[in-house]
Amino acid sequence: MRELPVFLLVLGTYLIFTGSAKPYDLVTGALVALVISVLTSKYLVERPGKALNPLRWLWALIYFLWYMIVAEVKAHINVIVRIFTGNVKPAIVKVPVNLSSDYSKMLVANSITNTPGTVVVDVDGKYLYVNWIYATTDRPEEARERISKEFEKFASKIFE
Repeated sequence: MRELPVFLLVLGTYLIFTGSAKPYDLVTGALVALVISVLTSKYLVERPGKALNPLRWLWALIYFLWYMIVAEVKAHINVIVRIFTGNVKPAIVKVPVNLSSDYSKMLVANSITNTPGTVVVDVDGKYLYVNWIYATTDRPEEARERISKEFEKFASKIFE
């Protein structure tokens, strides 16, 4: 049972990247997904029932769409403006994370890093240290509001 979420995720990823649902690709994808899920699921899945919850997968899809359409576009525009104006005020800020699961923290840290203008340089328990291109505050809670709050909202619905 523990292998099923990993199998579905790997198979879906394989089919998306190949861009094909021909029988050869389906069989190859299933074999690759089977091998990977058998080898890694004991390290990746703690509670299979939680991982198979369709509502969590729906939130993951909503998050992906929101991230690609809203968060990324806003961040790219912000960085482009800063490049042309030279208006930067870089700093490393301490950002508290109100999440308990390592998967949630990883999603937030990766989302921050993948968003232009911010890079997570360290994770220390309940804090992320973020190199921010235009630091508007050095207060941890205010930085959380501006940098990670939206990411945390989705991460908690997907992984907590």
